[in-house]
Amino acid sequence: MKMLLFQSRSGAQHNRLSRWVPLAFLLASLCVGVACSKDTPAATSKPPVTLDPDVFDTDHPELFKTAKAESRSLPTLVAANGTVSPDVNRTIHVTSLGGGRVVDLKVKLGDAVNKGQTLLVISSPDLSGAFSDFQKAQADEVLSHKALDRAQMLYDRGAIAAKDLETAQDTEDKAKVDVETAEHHVQILGADPAHPSPLINLKAPITGTIVEQNIAGFEGIKSLDNTPNLFTIADLGQVWVVCDVFENDLGEVHLGDAAEIRLNAFPDRAFKGKVADISRVLDPNTRSAKVRIVLDNADGALRPGMYAVATFRSRKLTNRVIVPSTAIMRLHDKDWVFRKESDKRFRKIVVQADGLAPDGMQEIRDGVKPGDELVTNALEFSSEVAEKKE
Repeated sequence: MKMLLFQSRSGAQHNRLSRWVPLAFLLASLCVGVACSKDTPAATSKPPVTLDPDVFDTDHPELFKTAKAESRSLPTLVAANGTVSPDVNRTIHVTSLGGGRVVDLKVKLGDAVNKGQTLLVISSPDLSGAFSDFQKAQADEVLSHKALDRAQMLYDRGAIAAKDLETAQDTEDKAKVDVETAEHHVQILGADPAHPSPLINLKAPITGTIVEQNIAGFEGIKSLDNTPNLFTIADLGQVWVVCDVFENDLGEVHLGDAAEIRLNAFPDRAFKGKVADISRVLDPNTRSAKVRIVLDNADGALRPGMYAVATFRSRKLTNRVIVPSTAIMRLHDKDWVFRKESDKRFRKIVVQADGLAPDGMQEIRDGVKPGDELVTNALEFSSEVAEKKE
């Protein structure tokens, strides 16, 4: 019985031990886990390595030529949009001083005409009335001249008094004035007093090109007060380019400054001119002033209405940073260059490009300083190195 009792107690203790063993194993596992968790941060405390997207490495930098940015004293370039227009001093508006109806239209818009050439023919009641007055004045003058001769003969014979002779002379003088006035009226209307006709031959007052036409065949022409000009003739041997220069750039533009003009019609040709006038009034909507440039146009290449871009060069020189134009790459509406950082490393930086220097170099307003070494062919470098990196 004692042995059995001992065995029963031992069994009970064994059961209790069997329950404590898994618990101890679990606590030991937790201790190991905590210890491991304490060691893990220490092993991974280094920050992750990040790559700069604007830095590029190459194993063969000798394949890409480089050049250093230079500093040069250059004038400030101001670009302005404008249009070609006729020279007002060489432009004449053609009108008719007599009303009537067009019976023959001989020219049209865009035609070249010579001085004295007939533009159109008008059947004019005004001219008919002028010829009638002229012929009546001539008849009255013939009669008054006969009366004067008769009065002179009678006076010489003592048949009339001196005052009667003076009255006849006064009548003759007034008749001559009426004839001259009527003849001048006929000439003003464009007719020849020696050839009576109701037709007005409207002639070109200058040699040039018809740049405006406000009349068509068989249309009526009213009096001078309420009729627009029938034609506008311009001598296009010299033209104007009128540009809008913004208020901030007006200080760089002066009378007499040279200007270079380029047109869409002739992209490879540069026209030279001079600033002839700068408006004293600003446009309140655009905050710009009209600048007029005079250009010679002997070959007639410049036509009114053409779109033009004028480039003005200031008289004052300013130190500018210049680089080869091929060193600049246009991407995402920004200008970029690749600057050499070390033997095999280059950095892409954004710059603000300005105008072209006379030798084709590109001016840089911001982003590059003198002495910076840049890849001379940014587009080739981007294709060979930058795209491979991406």
